[in-house]
Amino acid sequence: MSESGASIPRSAWLPRAHPLSWVTLAITTCAILMTAVDGGILPAVLPAIQEEFGLNSTQAGLINSVFFAGLIVGALLFGWFSDRIGTGYRRTWAWNVAMLIGILGGALTFGFAGSFVAFLLLRIPMGISRGGSEPVNVALVSEWWPKEHRGFAVGTHHTGFPLGQFLTGALIAVVLGVAGWREAFLLIPLLGIPIIVAQTIVGTRRNQERVYDWIDRHGLTRPLPELSVRQTGSALAPVKEALSSANVRWSIALIFLFLWAEAGAVTFLTGQLVGQGMSLPTAALLSGASGLTGWIGQVVWGAWSDHAGRKFAIRFLVVGWAVTLLAMILISGPASAWIVLLAWGLFRNAPFPVVYALLIDSVPRAAGTAMGIMIGLALGVSGVLAAAVSGWIIDSFGFTVHYVVLAAICLLGLVPLARITETVTAGRTARQEG
Repeated sequence: MSESGASIPRSAWLPRAHPLSWVTLAITTCAILMTAVDGGILPAVLPAIQEEFGLNSTQAGLINSVFFAGLIVGALLFGWFSDRIGTGYRRTWAWNVAMLIGILGGALTFGFAGSFVAFLLLRIPMGISRGGSEPVNVALVSEWWPKEHRGFAVGTHHTGFPLGQFLTGALIAVVLGVAGWREAFLLIPLLGIPIIVAQTIVGTRRNQERVYDWIDRHGLTRPLPELSVRQTGSALAPVKEALSSANVRWSIALIFLFLWAEAGAVTFLTGQLVGQGMSLPTAALLSGASGLTGWIGQVVWGAWSDHAGRKFAIRFLVVGWAVTLLAMILISGPASAWIVLLAWGLFRNAPFPVVYALLIDSVPRAAGTAMGIMIGLALGVSGVLAAAVSGWIIDSFGFTVHYVVLAAICLLGLVPLARITETVTAGRTARQEG
């Protein structure tokens, strides 16, 4: 391990940061919100797409699999690229490009998705955008906050996901009320343009210098010793540094299991609700209900991990995930759907910022690459497999077996978690294994 492998000291409960750090947190939270919205369009309108193209659940799962294949490419490429061009403020440009690809993909879907094959192929650029934007954005926000409050910053930033999940359902319900599913792919990604502009204005070298000077004056720890570091040496240097950490390798396995469970649940949730007699707009709105409580889990568990430790927080989240997935078997109407999905929201998104913070603790100089590998392999591969497998399970055995299988997959996460080394300690000198 390099010197960056030093554990993060436990911090004071009240987060302290420069005003520009808070502004960056707000912008990147909106950015991750748009990432969530882009990824949530397909599940929300999937019943309408199935009806138009005459698809069963297995074929519908294939659409999601193609999207996640593009996500693998985007996560690996943009995570690596953001480390090569430079950390800190330079990551802004990598994120902007990733989001522009998604906006273009949405416009092409609106204009040219006249057949099932065309729609299938146009999921690739949308997947590349989704995979590329998240690892870059997480690394970006972490490099504008003191180390002591990294879990809080990443957790708060990731509230964009639950908020985006709820907003997606609300936006889809509005769009479907006046237009069709194609218009959703055209109009909703355009909301990312103001965020791209804001990222460009705030994410400058001068502003980051002001933040780092403030951190020094207040006796806190810089995210990195330098404002921005460009990877030198071979093109594979960031990949080698990331994979040399045992924490990175075991975290990939842990998040793979969480994301398998999430992809399996989310892809067919709207269809499950429609099958119980709800209208598509109502089902689309309910499918995002977990976002109303998701922000609580993000902030609380992210901040708690700064104090109690990353592993301590994740243990509770594994159990909470499994219990609420099993509770989805009990959904029988709108009232029970609200109760179960709001409970799921307290756990659904929380593991990801905690594990991301752990990765940045472990390999900060290759954070983009590490998260790109994690998102590419864990999210991408689980998405490719989970949707198709879950579709087959639902067609063959029904939703009860489907949720039992997902809960069991989630509990398997305790195995890789046991092999991860804690990065939050009471002191500054403890070093991480691996």
